[in-house]
Amino acid sequence: MIKIGMTLGDRYEILEKIGTGGMSDVYKARCNKLNRYVAVKVLKQEFSENANFVSKFRIEAQAAAGLMHPNIVNVYDVGEENGIHYIVMELVEGITLKKYIEKKARLSYKEAVSIGIQVSMGIEAAHNNHIIHRDIKPQNIIISREGKVKVTDFGIAKAATSNTITSNVMGSVHYTSPEQARGGYSDEKSDIYSLGITIFEMLTGRVPFNGETTVAIAIKHIQEELPSPREFVTEIPLSVEGIVLKCCQKSPDRRYQSMQELIADLKQSLISPEEAFVVNNDPEAEAGTRMMTDEDLAQIKRRTAQAARNEYVQQEYPEHREHVAREHGLRLKADTASMYPDEEVVEEEDDYNYNPKMEKLTTFLTILAGVVICIIIILLALKIFGDVSGEPGKDNQPGPIISTTESEPEVEYVKMPDVIGVNVDDARNTLTNMGILAEVTYEESDTVDVGVVMGTSVEVHTELEPGSKVTLTVSAGTKGREVPDVSGKTFEEANTALISAGFLVNKMEAYSDTIEAGIVVSQMPLAESKAPAGSVITITVSLGKEETKLRVPKLIGLSEEEGTIEAIEAGLSIGSVAEAYSDTVEAGLICYQSFSHGSYVDPETAIDIQISMGPRAATYKCNASIAAPTVEEAPDYVSGSEVGIQLVADDGTVLLDTKASTFPQAANFHGLKSAGGTLTMTYTVTTDGTTVKDEVTGEEVVVPGTTETKSFTRRIEFVEE
Repeated sequence: MIKIGMTLGDRYEILEKIGTGGMSDVYKARCNKLNRYVAVKVLKQEFSENANFVSKFRIEAQAAAGLMHPNIVNVYDVGEENGIHYIVMELVEGITLKKYIEKKARLSYKEAVSIGIQVSMGIEAAHNNHIIHRDIKPQNIIISREGKVKVTDFGIAKAATSNTITSNVMGSVHYTSPEQARGGYSDEKSDIYSLGITIFEMLTGRVPFNGETTVAIAIKHIQEELPSPREFVTEIPLSVEGIVLKCCQKSPDRRYQSMQELIADLKQSLISPEEAFVVNNDPEAEAGTRMMTDEDLAQIKRRTAQAARNEYVQQEYPEHREHVAREHGLRLKADTASMYPDEEVVEEEDDYNYNPKMEKLTTFLTILAGVVICIIIILLALKIFGDVSGEPGKDNQPGPIISTTESEPEVEYVKMPDVIGVNVDDARNTLTNMGILAEVTYEESDTVDVGVVMGTSVEVHTELEPGSKVTLTVSAGTKGREVPDVSGKTFEEANTALISAGFLVNKMEAYSDTIEAGIVVSQMPLAESKAPAGSVITITVSLGKEETKLRVPKLIGLSEEEGTIEAIEAGLSIGSVAEAYSDTVEAGLICYQSFSHGSYVDPETAIDIQISMGPRAATYKCNASIAAPTVEEAPDYVSGSEVGIQLVADDGTVLLDTKASTFPQAANFHGLKSAGGTLTMTYTVTTDGTTVKDEVTGEEVVVPGTTETKSFTRRIEFVEE
């Protein structure tokens, strides 16, 4: 059982849990020997108890430890302690590609191709060392704070595919190759297929195959053709579409034959995105057609007979053996069919003849029957799903859409609330909480109180997408002031004019290709309209033409993971991460960023952040004068004798441990975490020897003196600093 604070292998101190998966939990740890942070992946108990799994896991993890590549999460160590099996890996601060896709919905083709190239380079390094990943998926790809892409989980993948593991690892079925789904042999080209599915998801934000069960999804990988990513995102370039489709061919021989080929095409797609340069492999077309000879037919018959024999040997009952023989055009030897199952029991049927015309007719009838069955199934499906939706086909209304967990998220609309008659501040807060942007205009009114909403640009209960804008018409009363026109003025001039007119100013900034920086572009409410004194006028000031600099997002108040995502999305990265006390930001959230929110910096600038440890704990000081033992504390203490003095704070910290024979003794300490401590004083009492007369012999006998150690305690309260 892993506990925070324990040490594995006498060197890896477990600090915190940072992730969990189907087969393992991941902890952040400190390597005490090399003084660095590492990630420790610990197998879950159900796998640790499987000796076969553990053996394969150790072999593969040790092999992966030999891989060193910038696009691979490097493995440092493999170990076992008290039944806990673990691997020690490079600690990569960042997020998984899966979370990155979920955050952005889908990636641009350039970003997807760039990530695909880095992943391919990492997998290529593994393939060159004869290591196949077998579980390539976005969850096993990490994007670091610096934007570096790394592949992880080599080793566990192969161990998993070598055992019967079902529910807890079947999340990978969306990315599994057809040969893996069949349970057959998998090689480097299986990784290419899974990477193709991953690129598909980056481009479209969804996986190509879905189903209610893992088996249903696996069957689709085996039987159904991969849909083109351009069906979901039309702007995907032609070359990128071709790369994905070639990666995901059902037959491994039709895919890219090496990561080197795939990397070359991915790089070419960045140069010539619309060029159709992807060459599809077609082994069947390359093979020549030849006539079947009589010898070939005879060989086929011999092999068929041998296959029937093998199947016969495995059958338990005579009626099964006869059925198998008849099915293959063979007959049983009467003298051996029931007595000697291990001997030759089948002969070729002399009258077996191959009829090509009959075979063509059979093939045609089979295809025709298949087409008819498909048509019937389609008609039944339309009827069933049409009934569910109400009236299929009427007014071109489709039947119900069955969505799954991997489908694209639907937009959640909100209904416009009734804010008429509500104070403008309350109305604006209500709309903001619903994700609706509110703009305010004022009109004079002698029937509606000042600051109360009189009308809205959108009717009540209208469905709106989050982010929609709504204009509120608010009463300016009968003594509304005219809003001066400040468009075209500098911010300083506009600010002075509005304040002089009795208004407050809210400044916003925006780029403009026509208006120079520092000049007011627009204002709300509009010029010459009436607004009550003290109301807020929002003015937008030009930043000039947009340059290459990027706006720094607000990271304060976010978790480290959320802040990393925000920084990467803004085209920036996270630099150093430190911890600091904060009285205003909750522990575990970002409390400091080196570039303030709203400032502009160069692309890929690293932002240093600090993670809040919460408010600084109160500290105490001890300024005590330790007096000699009193008669009440130590009646038999002899003044001037040596006393042991030990002062221990309430948290167990030993502040003082000494001996003294003169008093008082000073005890001055600062920065203590406890409000008090216990003083223990130890002293010895010695009695002199005596002479007594032995009653038997009458001789005088000397009885030696005794020494006894005694102690007592005092309570000392500290003072808060």
